[in-house]
Amino acid sequence: MTIVTKNYPGDESSRLERPDMFRVNIPAGKEAFIGWTGHAPGGPAGEDDPSVTDAVIAHPVYGSVGWLAVVNPGKRTGEATRELLRTACQRARARHERRHGA
Repeated sequence: MTIVTKNYPGDESSRLERPDMFRVNIPAGKEAFIGWTGHAPGGPAGEDDPSVTDAVIAHPVYGSVGWLAVVNPGKRTGEATRELLRTACQRARARHERRHGA
């Protein structure tokens, strides 16, 4: 999980240069990714506008590996973003425990 506050080379489509913009990036996993986008990671991308705010979309760069993104979560996506982050934390914890023992 990351929060980005500016554009990076090759990742300018979210237009984070606009005032007060940030993007939450979430490693959602295949099931959640499909649930939000309607297609599998690496599948045919939808017509999402990566610069739209308060919408859960496939990450503009890492969507092919199951990441979702939200630019400026708000009323429509605040709770969903928090739930996706909780699930991502649980998945990371489970991965760590599998690799290093509980």
